Amino acid sequence: MENFTRLKEIIGHLREHCPWTGQLTHQSLTPYLIEEAQEVAEEIREGAHGDPLRKELGDILLQVALHAAIAEEREEFDFDAVAEAICAKLIRRNPHVFEPDGTLNPQQASIEEIDAAWNRIKQQEKAEEASRAAGLD
Repeated sequence: MENFTRLKEIIGHLREHCPWTGQLTHQSLTPYLIEEAQEVAEEIREGAHGDPLRKELGDILLQVALHAAIAEEREEFDFDAVAEAICAKLIRRNPHVFEPDGTLNPQQASIEEIDAAWNRIKQQEKAEEASRAAGLD
């Protein structure tokens, strides 16, 4: 975790002291996010692993950290909240591994059952989100 903390500090310094980084927005970063994702995919397609893949994944992490920093400046959310959201999603969508409270409780399940549960839970989440957006809850 010390490198996550260091990354957040570096991003903060760059946002404050580097005019180019400081002017970035979610919108202006979008092409870089897409480019970096494509570069990771290309490395994987080419069979890369080890250091080349590690470096490309770092570029994706940079994009996430920059978007989180921008959101934090706007008092919307921060890097930790991004991690919290994905942790909660992984716990919800893997009931064969976790209890709803996050307690580890692995259960036997086939790949097909896992895939079906993931998709069912994802659809439930989308329906709940649509209901909240419509003010129906």
